[in-house]
Amino acid sequence: MTSLGTPELVVGSVSSVYSIRDSIESYRRSQLLCSTARVVSVGLNTDDEPSLADDNEETLLTSHPGTRTPQAAFVRDLGWDEDEPVISAYPSLQRPVHIFNESHREVQPPRVRGHVSTDERTPLLSRVSDAPSTPRHPPNSVPPKPTAIGQSTFSQTLFNATALLLGIGMLSEPLAFSYAGWICGTLLVILYGIITCYTAKFLAGIVISDSHVRTYADIGKKAFGARSMPLVNFMFCFETFSVGVILVTLYADSLNAIIPAISSDTYKLLGLVILTPTVFLPLSFLSYASLLGIASTVLLIGVVFVDGLSKFDAPGSLWSPAETSFSFCNLEELGLAFGLFMAGFGAHAALPSLARDMAEPHRFNEAMNYAFGFATAVYALIGTAGYLMFGNDVYDEVSQNLLQVPGYNPALNRLALWMLVVTPLTKFALSTRPLNFALEAVCGLDAHDDDLEADQKPPVTWVRKLNRSLRRVLIACERISIVCLTVVVSILVPNFGTVMAILGSFSVFVLCVIGPIAAKMSLGDTTIVDVVILTSSIVMALWGTVAAFWSTIR
Repeated sequence: MTSLGTPELVVGSVSSVYSIRDSIESYRRSQLLCSTARVVSVGLNTDDEPSLADDNEETLLTSHPGTRTPQAAFVRDLGWDEDEPVISAYPSLQRPVHIFNESHREVQPPRVRGHVSTDERTPLLSRVSDAPSTPRHPPNSVPPKPTAIGQSTFSQTLFNATALLLGIGMLSEPLAFSYAGWICGTLLVILYGIITCYTAKFLAGIVISDSHVRTYADIGKKAFGARSMPLVNFMFCFETFSVGVILVTLYADSLNAIIPAISSDTYKLLGLVILTPTVFLPLSFLSYASLLGIASTVLLIGVVFVDGLSKFDAPGSLWSPAETSFSFCNLEELGLAFGLFMAGFGAHAALPSLARDMAEPHRFNEAMNYAFGFATAVYALIGTAGYLMFGNDVYDEVSQNLLQVPGYNPALNRLALWMLVVTPLTKFALSTRPLNFALEAVCGLDAHDDDLEADQKPPVTWVRKLNRSLRRVLIACERISIVCLTVVVSILVPNFGTVMAILGSFSVFVLCVIGPIAAKMSLGDTTIVDVVILTSSIVMALWGTVAAFWSTIR
């Protein structure tokens, strides 16, 4: 009997290893989706491109030979499996799409660089295949709608969504409570969690019901037309740049708390030397390094509660709370609280793509209920704990208070702060990558010949070599310029809470609430609740944005 237990243990261990590996790969896939969603609309022809809302037109979802889309470049540059080229602009598409003329007569399918294998474990990877595609429908018949079958399980989707929601936004939750007070703060964090969960389900519903819609940008095009793409691109670029500034500020402030002999601005200038090489690293490495963000989040939550429960006298104790307020002090601080609370729920750019990548898309709403419920609970708990421990004296980043109060475990707190130093350095390149690709596409620096077949490429001459070398130099200058610009803005606006409030009030409100509700109304599905949410969100977004900019200039 005992001998039979050993194989079961081995099998279980192997299954556990595969489960962990699959979860890591699923997380890396979510990082790709999060970044690709922000560059997918760059370079679209806003005048002549057919509308996604027309269900009678078959939209070609794969690129023609010789064309290049920014998201294809991003996926190829990812280098997920270094020995296999990644070529599909829409990686979750499970079978090739054929071109049809107006009479729906099938013509020769375009030669693309590869097709997605149906037995591929990770659908974002594509394998090159020279075998001709086999038509799945008879000639002279209307082709079926292209469908996509994702690979992420329910638990993987839940984990990825939760990882996207829980991030550096939790650091400013205690400050948001100090601005809004107990009553408004509790209502806001719960209300924002419910509203953003509601809009996330709506966005995912469009993606699941329409196989032509795959990203947030596609939803905007379906609802408002191709002319809405410049606004969507601007909001994505602003959000991406703001996140870069926040990461630089977090890195410098955390390092200054550990080694206060050097100022934060000096650390930010030092960050130029550290961050610049990372923007040229392969994303296969950066996606692994971003796992440190999850570890630092979990560690920070644990450290805050361990410190608060291990200390029995004020300040910094959960047993002897600091002085707090039930209501907000002034309208400016309340406006700042709007942005600080909303900044934590800014993950809608990637959630539609997660829905497309889910093997059981009908369970996506269930996953969102758990993910947003858990994120709301964590934000409420960390905000409540930090506000109770430090009261109105809480810093912009609650982590800054940990080394200022005697009586804590210094080794544990230093470990948490060192994690907050390392995490921004590993996430900066991954977070700003979409902005780099967007600017490179707008400036025409993306390589137009990389997607051509070998027999279609023009001959290599010294002029072409010179142009290619010049393009690489310009790309390097552009990426270095973005690093320099984020550092400069971080020095000019050093307040972590202010930048986070601007991000939440201006960008996250538009992308996560106002945009989805407006799209819902544009598609003809309007309720009284939608009108109330849209109106109140516009008021809070304007209020919070004005308050955040006013606090910056005064």
